[in-house]
Amino acid sequence: MHELVRTNNAVLITAIEALLKSAEIPHMVLDQHMSVLEGSLGMLPRRIVVEDCCLEDARKLLEEAGLAHELRPLSSDPNPETTDDAVLGGRLRLKQKKKGHRVGHDAILLAAATDARPGDRVVEFGAGVGAAGLALAVRCPGVAVTLLEIDPELSDIAAQNIVRNGLEQRARVITLDVTAPAEEFTAQGVGPGSADHVLMNPPFNNPARQNVSPDAGRRMAHAAGDGILARWIAAAAWVLHSAGTLTLIWRADRLDEVLAALGDGFGGIAVLPVHGRAGAPAIRVLVQARKGSRAPLALLPGLNLNDEAGRPTAKAEAVLRGAEALPLTSD
Repeated sequence: MHELVRTNNAVLITAIEALLKSAEIPHMVLDQHMSVLEGSLGMLPRRIVVEDCCLEDARKLLEEAGLAHELRPLSSDPNPETTDDAVLGGRLRLKQKKKGHRVGHDAILLAAATDARPGDRVVEFGAGVGAAGLALAVRCPGVAVTLLEIDPELSDIAAQNIVRNGLEQRARVITLDVTAPAEEFTAQGVGPGSADHVLMNPPFNNPARQNVSPDAGRRMAHAAGDGILARWIAAAAWVLHSAGTLTLIWRADRLDEVLAALGDGFGGIAVLPVHGRAGAPAIRVLVQARKGSRAPLALLPGLNLNDEAGRPTAKAEAVLRGAEALPLTSD
């Protein structure tokens, strides 16, 4: 099979399917969603694939229909190990591994909730291929972003994503364990008090409590034992200046762990529940806290990704595709 088109435009998918059916060209539509949360809004694109024997006819058909711009580039390798995906309504292009952990709603919500302004210095912990940090850089011109990632392969892909999105002047990637000693941070130019904001999507599945993926990449991204969250938050406190902010996304059913880990070092905590569907229990929480603050906790109205009928909400569409901010304030 060879990929013909990749898009998250449902109307376009239907139109291309009709063209292929009318020409009796066999094809399949493959869904790339990795979870209920990530698939709930259709942010990630679907692929239309055809047999190699029909590829030339299919491409010619779409060209004649004025859809040449939608065709995927031909590749000498029919099964590359990476994919080229568009997020934020096409504003950000991301190369990522076909297998293992892949970009979903969590990263885009995290970026939208980070309240950065031009001139701010932002550090993303556990950046992967750079989705959250680069989405923030795209939304907020003038923000300088440092991506921290432990996996050298993902760091390399993140560096490529920085270049392909033209963000070389405002973004960089460092291969570093978030729990590394302070001197290793300093050696990489991330010293104490050097950041205005830290954002992070820590591994939140505990192997002792939840089933974890057999895939090593997904397991590293999602699974960690007791104590990892507190260590990440302690590292964030060290990197942030005296009034810096920390923004993270976490499992809703383990919010208590976040509040405990923030301890006495952070205050002004704002919690925004994220619901896959209106009326259903929250599946994620976005949490923002300010270092050294003594302001009380604020529990904000939740964000519904879909309404009760399963249709995407206007607010979720605006954030996930329209690159709108998602402020974590009680105003």
